[in-house]
Amino acid sequence: MKALSHYYSHLVIAMLLVLLVGNFGCNDEKTQIGNETGAVRTEIRTNSDGSFTLLRGGQPYYINGAGGGYRFIQELADAGGNSIRTWGVNDAEEVLNQAQRFGMTVMMGLPVPAERHGFDYNNRQAVEAMMDNVIQYVERYKNHPSLLMWALGNELNLNYSNTHVWNVVEELTQRIKAVDPNHVVTTVTAGISPELTRLILDRIPSIDLLTVNTYGSLPMLPQRIREYGWDRPYIVGEWGPTGHWEVPTAPWGAPVEQTSTQKANSYRDRYVASMLADKEKCLGSYVFLWAQKQEVTHTWYGLFTENGDMTAGVETMQYNWTGSWPSNRAPQINEMRLNNSFAGANIRLAPGAMATAIVAASDPDGDALTYTWEVSAEGGGGVGGDFEARPQPIPDLVVSETPGRLVFEAPRRSGAYRVFVEISDGKGRVANANVPFFVQ
Repeated sequence: MKALSHYYSHLVIAMLLVLLVGNFGCNDEKTQIGNETGAVRTEIRTNSDGSFTLLRGGQPYYINGAGGGYRFIQELADAGGNSIRTWGVNDAEEVLNQAQRFGMTVMMGLPVPAERHGFDYNNRQAVEAMMDNVIQYVERYKNHPSLLMWALGNELNLNYSNTHVWNVVEELTQRIKAVDPNHVVTTVTAGISPELTRLILDRIPSIDLLTVNTYGSLPMLPQRIREYGWDRPYIVGEWGPTGHWEVPTAPWGAPVEQTSTQKANSYRDRYVASMLADKEKCLGSYVFLWAQKQEVTHTWYGLFTENGDMTAGVETMQYNWTGSWPSNRAPQINEMRLNNSFAGANIRLAPGAMATAIVAASDPDGDALTYTWEVSAEGGGGVGGDFEARPQPIPDLVVSETPGRLVFEAPRRSGAYRVFVEISDGKGRVANANVPFFVQ
């Protein structure tokens, strides 16, 4: 009996040591990432009716995702989102750990460079070095429990000419699957076409699913997928407002941006017409952008503002994902004009001339509204979401302000400009709009 008691005493001590080591390990990112038992397997099941289902840990998993959701992950969780998309491996450990904290997954972008950024897919030495680099990241993060799938590059077909890129993607897909059999692999395209579909089907047979970025044409995607012969599952990697290349322009070429209210309405219409309409092949989507960025303007694609306030697009996504609206709604914009003309008109001002901008807005909750105006030079110049510097507001132009109305002097220098308004309910919800004009 004494010997048995001694045995159990040692057993208890050993178990306590295991628990202590395990607890310390959970707080160590490298230990967690390297844990061979941490990976949650993802796979795609082909159902008897020909439809597809994404399985995670053996259970159906539909992606209610957002691109760039790391900064506002709490808001994403509150809205009913379940996944984050990254475009690279910057801060990958922090993103994965935060996703785990909030019960989310990560579609991890891998650094497969685009031809338009100067990469030569005929340079075998460069290709080998790139693939070795990618595999190192796969080895490092493959066992993290929040990892959902690998995404090879982003829009590798945008402004490209060398279709050998798809042969490299196939080679890299095979290498990833050999290293990590627990996660599905995709690549992300800018739109879809018959030629692109044939190329990917012929040259990347190992890819598990296709990821398509599309904006104004999103409602046509389910039909086009079928017409072009894509016989595998797909997800939508980016979608949101009408793209700046898809909208009408002012006579000098400035694209006309939707108001935040119009964008929110399009988020609902496009979600219903695409993702909800295609339960056979579509496995989910990532709305763009669950953050803020400068792309043409500082308001075009972000569902949040520079200050972290939420536009109506956030609440629309909550409705798309959960079927319910938040208790506090964002202000709504009915119209905005400059010198009594709408955005897209030929609004030309003399240097230093007086101009009047008006906006008609309301709040669904009856909250008091505040208006913030700015005039800045026309932005843009980037391609495919590449970095753009944010044009700074031009000071000392305001003549007078009243709620919903701004009188200002036109800038003294000739060129293209916009007048912006941001309308806040004081509770973290905003609306925004702008009108382009030209000083000549």
